[in-house]
Amino acid sequence: METIRTLNSAFQAIIKQVMSLSSKTAMVITEHNVYQEGFTPVVPFLDKMISSVVLPGSGISGMEYLKELYEKAESGKSCLLLMEHYSNMDLPLLSYLLRKEPPPGKAIAKSLVAIAGMKLTEEDPTVAAFARAYTRIIIYPSRSLQGLDPEKNRDEIIRSNAINRAAMKALLDIKDKGKIILVFPSGTRYRPWDPSTKKGVREIDSYIKSFDYMCCMALNGSILKIGNGDMMDDIVDRDVIRLTAGPVQSCAEFRNASRTKADVDGIEDKKQATVDDIMRILEEMHNQVEPEREKLLSNEPNAKRD
Repeated sequence: METIRTLNSAFQAIIKQVMSLSSKTAMVITEHNVYQEGFTPVVPFLDKMISSVVLPGSGISGMEYLKELYEKAESGKSCLLLMEHYSNMDLPLLSYLLRKEPPPGKAIAKSLVAIAGMKLTEEDPTVAAFARAYTRIIIYPSRSLQGLDPEKNRDEIIRSNAINRAAMKALLDIKDKGKIILVFPSGTRYRPWDPSTKKGVREIDSYIKSFDYMCCMALNGSILKIGNGDMMDDIVDRDVIRLTAGPVQSCAEFRNASRTKADVDGIEDKKQATVDDIMRILEEMHNQVEPEREKLLSNEPNAKRD
């Protein structure tokens, strides 16, 4: 019987090396530290982890679209990359595979700024040590606000508002300065036992409204599955990873078309309808790629088998 490998057990030596570069305590997020530049000394350690489990056949399709999006960002346009979300390795995988591509792959990777929830930074110092490898704007996710009592949790609600106002200001400051803003429309990692985790969060409509161009990206395959414990107990797998970028689209045109369609269909919540259209596109892209990825996977004797 194959031994289950968690992040903690599979990469114990690498984790110790990364922790030697970092604070032993998780950072508390305030309105003063929502924008965090990537700490690049951690990147080679993540690359080493990824290279040990990513199988041949992994890579990126649609680089021509990512190049187009990057060129628009370089020209001063605000650009969004809307990506499926399955694990805490999604951003490291994207960066790793981009840097394996011919120019401007490395430049595109460097231009990415991820919108990230606070959990990666606050919950566990080890997770925080790895998360800081990449440039991020940290937000207080709407999912985390659900269920808070306006009276009992008043201070936390005030804190969330302050953090998100600061995050939006940071976003406004950089979005037209050659950056590609990476957003996970689901707002959380997909959990197969919870279909609601694949539903797009309504707030994504605000991003689409305020940006010039966008590109959807499907993610097929996973080197990390959500476990039953904390994030460092997630399960490591060898797998073929395929990232697929779709055509660059005008945000305004996409949003207007979605709202028009919602009117015809009698849907009142136009914001959610726009995000639902994004999730539908991502699902269609994912399903189109999966048969070919499965074929590649079948040729790998050491790959995972679900």
